[in-house]
Amino acid sequence: MGQLTPQGLVLHDRLLADMDAVTLHRLLKLRCEVFVVEQDCVYADVDDRDAEPLTRHVWLATPTGEPATYLRRLAEPDGATRLGRVVTAPAWRGRRLAAHLLTTVMADVDGPVVLDAQSHLRAFYEGLGLTVSGPEFMEDGIPHLPMRRD
Repeated sequence: MGQLTPQGLVLHDRLLADMDAVTLHRLLKLRCEVFVVEQDCVYADVDDRDAEPLTRHVWLATPTGEPATYLRRLAEPDGATRLGRVVTAPAWRGRRLAAHLLTTVMADVDGPVVLDAQSHLRAFYEGLGLTVSGPEFMEDGIPHLPMRRD
């Protein structure tokens, strides 16, 4: 079990190899429910980056194990840390859980942090210290902005 947060949620940080099947199922189900179903975006959410040896899966969960918010932390070849698949379960939105999770993870990163943010979330990520680092682009039919914190 991980660290308990003020909201009564438990912070977890695991490699894929260290996760049990039920936990992995819950996390992938949340990602699919939001990114594929809710956002109506058919794409391969589960990719080979999930299983890379240095990929960290970080999430806040209820004491019973239901994920409230999640992200994955990837090691880029240039030494940057890439954050992605940032998602919050619908029942947990509006409580700044993703901001808490991102702040916690970024506090543990030495060096640059990069991510591709959905464009409508620009102000949210800027509020966490990231800046736009390139032009807007389309990914799976959704406008995105590359963002960075050095």
